[in-house]
Amino acid sequence: MSTREPAAASNFIRQIIDEDLAQGRNDGRVATRFPPEPNGYLHLGHAKSICLNFGIARDYQGTCNLRFDDTNPEKENLEFIESIKADVRWLGFEWTNLYYASDYFEQLYEYAEELIRAGKAYVCDLNTEQMREYRGTLTEPGRNSPYRDRTVEENLDLFRRMRAGEFEDGERVLRAKIDMASPNINLRDPTLYRIRRGAVHHQTGEAWPIYPMYDYTHTLSDAQEGITHSLCTLEFEDHRPLYNWFLENLDVPCQPRQYEFGRLNLEYTVLSKRKLTELVTEGHVDGWDDPRMPTLAGIRRRGFPPEALRDFCARIGVTKSDGMVEMAMLENSVREHLDTTAPRAMAVLSPLKVVIENYPEDRVERMTAANHPKDESMGARQLPFTRELYIDQADFMEVAPNKKYKRLALDGEVRLRNAYVIHCHEAVKNADGEVVELRCTYDAETLGANPEGRKVKGVIHWVSASHGVPAEIRLYDRLFNAPMPGAGKDRDWRQDLNPESLVVVRGIVEASLSKVSAPAVFQFEREGYFCVDSRDSSTERLVFNRTITLRDTWAKIAGKD
Repeated sequence: MSTREPAAASNFIRQIIDEDLAQGRNDGRVATRFPPEPNGYLHLGHAKSICLNFGIARDYQGTCNLRFDDTNPEKENLEFIESIKADVRWLGFEWTNLYYASDYFEQLYEYAEELIRAGKAYVCDLNTEQMREYRGTLTEPGRNSPYRDRTVEENLDLFRRMRAGEFEDGERVLRAKIDMASPNINLRDPTLYRIRRGAVHHQTGEAWPIYPMYDYTHTLSDAQEGITHSLCTLEFEDHRPLYNWFLENLDVPCQPRQYEFGRLNLEYTVLSKRKLTELVTEGHVDGWDDPRMPTLAGIRRRGFPPEALRDFCARIGVTKSDGMVEMAMLENSVREHLDTTAPRAMAVLSPLKVVIENYPEDRVERMTAANHPKDESMGARQLPFTRELYIDQADFMEVAPNKKYKRLALDGEVRLRNAYVIHCHEAVKNADGEVVELRCTYDAETLGANPEGRKVKGVIHWVSASHGVPAEIRLYDRLFNAPMPGAGKDRDWRQDLNPESLVVVRGIVEASLSKVSAPAVFQFEREGYFCVDSRDSSTERLVFNRTITLRDTWAKIAGKD
């Protein structure tokens, strides 16, 4: 963990835990869990839940399990499981125990038979459309299934035959017998088991032709693991009565309590797993770990530090209501962390050659540059200075637009960072009238000193033409142009995709970066923070991803400047 780890702020969940401990509940234990379904990659919303569950376990000397709620074999696989493990560890946490809901399949089946024997569950032959019709609406009660009054013996027989694989998918389900007139639709005889004969489970193979439903599995898995505080997002608030019903009607080893907190909604992105899947399958991004994706794999590849993400989660806090969080909050956490930890380097993203005509052709000077302006412990590096250099095209204009202009202009001067003052006397153009080379002179008396009798306002970065290293530089930006993608009547969220979310340029980086590898992150001076790409970069082909700009470039666009 970082030494800058934010102190845990009190919230309503921590207050509940404090009260439980003061009252001696749960034998003084605090046990949480993080229970993702392995049907996709984790995203920023999951990071909030990870930090909450694992953070509580850490701060209260409790336990936190990682449990895969793997009851939907058609959509789950080992790739997602391994990615989730990597994400939790990258965020800085380690689970007490690793479990799968499938570990409990036999026990869950026994619980189902227990409900049948108690007259609290039955096998129903209604198909999906009929069940929807019988369920009723928010304003109208449902109707009892015609199969609701089957005898215990008949239900046990049918349920055992379901397990034996005698019936086709969708032919029968097992339902809890609760109340079809309940105002809470979740209590209108919810399904407990459905048939999935052809499914191959990543843990149990073909052993089970029936699979338990999420609500049933989730509750009883919590009970099996001795969870004391089952923390979930607000969309499960209406499911809590069902959660409690299972605990009250079965002989379980523990009585966990469910508490709901507001989920993370973040501007300029989507956190719906369905939409994230569509971004990948429709080719809008290059996989789940595309650096524009809000997946933890994506932001890790983009260079976001885990410490910054934990800081962000601490800043937004835990509340009882959903809310929209400004993207700037996340980006500020990233900038603040990288400002103190990222070493500096020089890179020219749009190279323009400079020839210093009065500098010896065969001379190479080694200019000393601090790796960090505020942290001497990071040391220094040597920058080769030669007759031919590259500066960025944006740092030259033939005619200075105004007196505030602090870059290089024709017949103007500028200081090269950590080096000399140069004067430009000629701009060489190609046949299209584009400036392709600058002819300059340097003032040999200005290394570490100001020129006499005149004031040079600007300082720009540079790279030696003979020592610089070519690099592919990917300028990533927000994936969407709109704070709330798809907001508005009949508007598809895809319409708000940002066509400039990725711009690729061929740049030149200083020689000290020739051997760097992922996950190294640098501040390219005057440009932003960049990381070595973990998938595509190599010593033969350097690839850098822009993690974030030095300033919030979206503030002016959004009218916040």
